[in-house]
Amino acid sequence: MRIYDSSKKEVVAFNPIVEGKVRIYVCGPTVYDDAHLGHARSAIAFDLLRRTLEALGYEVTFMKNFTDIDDKIIKKIFETGKSLQELTSYYIKRYLAEMDALGVKRPDIEPKATESLDAITAMIDKLIKNGCAYTTPEGDVYFDTSKDSEYCSLSHKCDEESLSRIEPNPAKKNPADFALWKACKAQDVCFDSPFGAGRPGWHIECSAMIEKHLAYRDKEYQIDIHGGGMDLFFPHHENEAAQTRCADHQKLAKYWMHNGFVTISGEKMSKSLGNSFFLKDALAVYDGEVLRFYLLATHYRANLNFNEEDLQAAKKRLDKLYRLKKRLYGVTPGNVEEDFKRALLEALSDDLNISRALAVVDGFVARANEHLDANPKDKNFKKAAMANIVYLSEVLGIGGQDAYAYFQHGIDEATKKRIEELIARRSEAKKAKDFATADAIREELRSLGIAIMDTPQGTVWEKV
Repeated sequence: MRIYDSSKKEVVAFNPIVEGKVRIYVCGPTVYDDAHLGHARSAIAFDLLRRTLEALGYEVTFMKNFTDIDDKIIKKIFETGKSLQELTSYYIKRYLAEMDALGVKRPDIEPKATESLDAITAMIDKLIKNGCAYTTPEGDVYFDTSKDSEYCSLSHKCDEESLSRIEPNPAKKNPADFALWKACKAQDVCFDSPFGAGRPGWHIECSAMIEKHLAYRDKEYQIDIHGGGMDLFFPHHENEAAQTRCADHQKLAKYWMHNGFVTISGEKMSKSLGNSFFLKDALAVYDGEVLRFYLLATHYRANLNFNEEDLQAAKKRLDKLYRLKKRLYGVTPGNVEEDFKRALLEALSDDLNISRALAVVDGFVARANEHLDANPKDKNFKKAAMANIVYLSEVLGIGGQDAYAYFQHGIDEATKKRIEELIARRSEAKKAKDFATADAIREELRSLGIAIMDTPQGTVWEKV
């Protein structure tokens, strides 16, 4: 396995800290609003990494956090009148449901900032005691970047433009210093701590949660891979790394991986630009697997310019896999073809080279259709082909749906019920040898844009 290390700025060989095991942490969402396409892009990119490592035989422990206390969350609380728990639980539930729709596997560990305050305050306390943090007259606690000789060694972005992104405060000793604990203010959500009432800064929560739930305590590095969007590299990930170095005298992660931006009309996706594309809107129109396939098909490090033409093209490409699966309907999977498995994993082992991987998939689909055209009763081939599709669902997260259900997306429940009732009436007519009625029902279904097929497993249908 070779991966691109964002800090080294090159593709390097992946060698885990402990042989056969991989610990991964990915920065999760701040839960004050619905998830957007950028959230989906990151989630799918690191889901692919996780699935690939598992397919290569590694035992993977995957962790992603929820930031459930933050300036934006507090603002939303006072706008809506909801409690912190009500607001954040609502958006966490929606986020998880949408990730399920995208086929993103649930993390092994999903900590929340508000449930990790013991770890957060303990780490801040260590930083104060070893002289790497200080308290301002207002009661805030700041990390002193001048005490970390390796600050900016991760992102290499301590230029004037990058530093200008950091929140200014005249009480800070250095412009790059950042808040570890924010003292309680009016219209705030506060928690007790040894430093006074307040709430944690954003950067400290990730370092503290990694230390609490995931870290090797006796190694040079706490975890194998830290991931997130490229926009988090500086200052967020730089600050995480600094906190861990100074508090625990360890390096936070052996490898750093970042996914590219999502743009619309060439602009970075941002709520401030008014062009955020909510997942709930996309999932109302497109099957979650289609959206996954579209986001998957661009290499994780490349920027993706969202447009519906490309999304439609991705759907047509995925449709071909499901049309092949329809030809294999009812076939019990046999053994995966070793050449297919090897080619797929070789592609993904090359820094998740999705273009090569999908070329392997396209080649398999074309070859399988050609073989079935010439040998429609080749049972052994059908079993192997079905096994290949099952393997794809495990590694890429595509092809796992029922072949006919996939083509039913977009039909409302009332229409589905009517279709099922018509199919049941047709079955009864056929049993009674009333073929005129059976044919009339087939025509009625066709007028609704529905095609049916009688199989040994019963009558199946799809939208045409």
